[in-house]
Amino acid sequence: MNFKGALLVISGPSGAGKSSIVRELLKQIPNAAFSVSTTTRQKREGEVDGVNYHFTDKESFQKDINEGAFLEWANVHGNFYGTSLKQIMKLLDEGKLVILDIDVQGYMLLKEKLEPFITSVFLTTKSREDLKTRLLLRQGDSEEVIEKRLENAFGEMTYINHYKYLVINDDFKTALAQMLNIALAASSKRALTDTDKFIEAWAKSPK
Repeated sequence: MNFKGALLVISGPSGAGKSSIVRELLKQIPNAAFSVSTTTRQKREGEVDGVNYHFTDKESFQKDINEGAFLEWANVHGNFYGTSLKQIMKLLDEGKLVILDIDVQGYMLLKEKLEPFITSVFLTTKSREDLKTRLLLRQGDSEEVIEKRLENAFGEMTYINHYKYLVINDDFKTALAQMLNIALAASSKRALTDTDKFIEAWAKSPK
């Protein structure tokens, strides 16, 4: 039997709690792996290159675009983000549940190429005001940047209907429990299994 990996795509406004959810999923799902995106944005305090993101400059990023190194890429808030084609294919070949934290632009591009493997989730807060409070508490962005993120958040929200699931991160434990259920279901999608080989092997198994 040849079971391939699966892609769990998580999108949503900056500040909705995606990174915290992903950290817990990786702890609790043994077969999960995080796809580390490449970005041109500045490293925030506490972030580690190669763990949170692969940090690079715009010139190098453009070079990778020209060489076809990205499965998807997008310009978000004036910075570039991309998903490594080579990295994703390697993890899928290993049968991993690959978790991607990508924006709505990236998801729409990825969906065109690998839709059968994707389970998509839009994660957001219960309100705009709640999102603003979280961004202010994070204390990593200027007031101007926060306003820009709030402005872009509404545009991202209009893509919700393109996603399979919607999770409201009002209570973290509840949101995590929902995400765990979705992640486990993602690994069992029939599209990920070579069903002909599975049926053949099942029929030949000892009686």
